[in-house]
Amino acid sequence: MIDIRLGGARPESAQGCVAVPVPAADGGAPVAITPGLLPDDVAAEAAAYLAETEHKGAAGSVQSLPRPLRQPSKLLLVGVGAGDEAGWRTAGAALARAAVREAELTVLAPAELTDAALRGLAEGLWLASYRFAMIEPKADAAPKLAQVTVAVAATPEREAALAAARTVSDLTRFARDLTNTPSQLKTPAWFVEQVLARTGARVTATVRDQDQLAAEGFGGILAVGGGSAQPPRLLQLSWAPEGATRHVVLVGKGITFDTGGIDIKPTEAMQLMRKDMGAAATVCATILAAAELDLPVRVTVLAPLAENMVSGSSWRSGDVVTHYGGLTSEVHSTDAEGRVVLADAMAYAVARLEPDLLLDLATLTGASRVALGKKTAAVFSDNEELVAGIGTAAAQAGELVWRLPLADEYVKDVAAEIADLNNAAGNPGAITAALYLREFAGPLRDRWLHVDMSAPSWSGGTDGELVKGATGWGVRTLVRWLQGLAA
Repeated sequence: MIDIRLGGARPESAQGCVAVPVPAADGGAPVAITPGLLPDDVAAEAAAYLAETEHKGAAGSVQSLPRPLRQPSKLLLVGVGAGDEAGWRTAGAALARAAVREAELTVLAPAELTDAALRGLAEGLWLASYRFAMIEPKADAAPKLAQVTVAVAATPEREAALAAARTVSDLTRFARDLTNTPSQLKTPAWFVEQVLARTGARVTATVRDQDQLAAEGFGGILAVGGGSAQPPRLLQLSWAPEGATRHVVLVGKGITFDTGGIDIKPTEAMQLMRKDMGAAATVCATILAAAELDLPVRVTVLAPLAENMVSGSSWRSGDVVTHYGGLTSEVHSTDAEGRVVLADAMAYAVARLEPDLLLDLATLTGASRVALGKKTAAVFSDNEELVAGIGTAAAQAGELVWRLPLADEYVKDVAAEIADLNNAAGNPGAITAALYLREFAGPLRDRWLHVDMSAPSWSGGTDGELVKGATGWGVRTLVRWLQGLAA
């Protein structure tokens, strides 16, 4: 990760590549650089260049002004929009790309830079500079940017904001790494090993293997994982700080590869199924962040992990699965496997963990993408406070959510002929999937929230702080939400 520091050069002595924030002007007036950020002669030159290029100050827009044989040697005039956290996050992402060939960058921030804006700037820099590849980049293509100095006073509050941004960005990158890794490596056992290597002493772990899952009655996880040579796991993580008054359980779908099972997917739909454990990566990264940030909220994570493969031992359409706790599912599609493993974990959480709040996250349905597009996660809950809290946290984090209804008129479609429920009730697919999961929330259904994050878990290209590939969606939102609970 880029080394980001506070302090540094005064405007009159800035050297090398220097980023200058350009706020958007109100009412169509010309944009202007904050007075005092640059020496007068350099400021006049920059102002003339802004006028010539018709820079509007839109967040993330960058104009590069080379100044050969002079100092600073280059100005990056970057729009910060309204100057809020979102604008600075977008600006940070743009700078990570515009300065990728520079070894160092100085950002001339205004003296009144808020802690939130600093956090946004840092997150944008760290997340947009993320790279994942199984091969080393060529020397002439490798990023050079290693250090960024934000030229602003280093107060304790700003240092704390920067530290929080570092933790959340690092663990978002960790979630991206887990999700991007090819499934030939990413077995359920491998996933567990990677997470345990990051837990440290403050987060405790319990790992259930195939035999333990069978002994305790986790029939859904066993059914989905039964066709694979790589046996399933249930990873349980706990962060239990002294004095915590609320207990949150986060459940994340962890299908390390999804062929669709006997109801096999077409080739194109299977191509990116290494990402089908993105929610497990998110919830595991979130609890690690909660511990590192010392959040005074008790958090338990459940990550049901399985490969949904095709073999002579695969589960079949028409089978009846008995879940933890006794509810049964008639299998209408082996390609609706995520909700089946989540059902086991949710039922276990309700029966054994006594949470105050229960959230599940999953790359669950294509229907949510059809409804909301590629950037927005669907949320479902009967709890207004939960929906509002997640919505506020997502807005702060720069991630998008939208509430869809738990429409009771579709409850009848989730019923089965020879079992309690069926696992693939059909359209509207995101809603019927949520209604199926609600049955496993039991007495916690009024304190439960479901997030269908299938679409925003993966980016098809560069987009703000996102790069092509896994996004680590939800880590930032969940951490902000937990911070809100702790406030």
